[in-house]
Amino acid sequence: MMTARLIIAIVSTVLEEVALVVIWRWGLPQLGVHLPLYGLIAAMAVWAVYAVTTFWVVTRALRKKAVIGLPTMIGGRGKAVSPLAPEGQVIIKGELWGAKSIDIDIDTREEVVVVGQDGLKLIVRRVNSRLPGME
Repeated sequence: MMTARLIIAIVSTVLEEVALVVIWRWGLPQLGVHLPLYGLIAAMAVWAVYAVTTFWVVTRALRKKAVIGLPTMIGGRGKAVSPLAPEGQVIIKGELWGAKSIDIDIDTREEVVVVGQDGLKLIVRRVNSRLPGME
């Protein structure tokens, strides 16, 4: 996938550089603007640096794994925004989630920790409670 993106990036950059030459050679003189050759070379160099930097930044961004979402919620702490009796809503890492409590009743604003998931619902318990069977 990256090879295809690299080829597309190179081809598009070359086409953009050709467009700069065409504009310099035929477009600007039609408007009465005459740029020296070093002006064209400077513009092409700036555009090439921009293209390489953009490609590098986008490639790094695409390689990053998501830091939010369901897979990263296990072990996350948050607060109940509605009573969990046993189901309600919690806010974890700034996201609002449907949740099911293993501690039966959890009050609003009580701190919770995510211990699992059930479909798109988080399974939570009170921060200071123990898991069943760990007494």
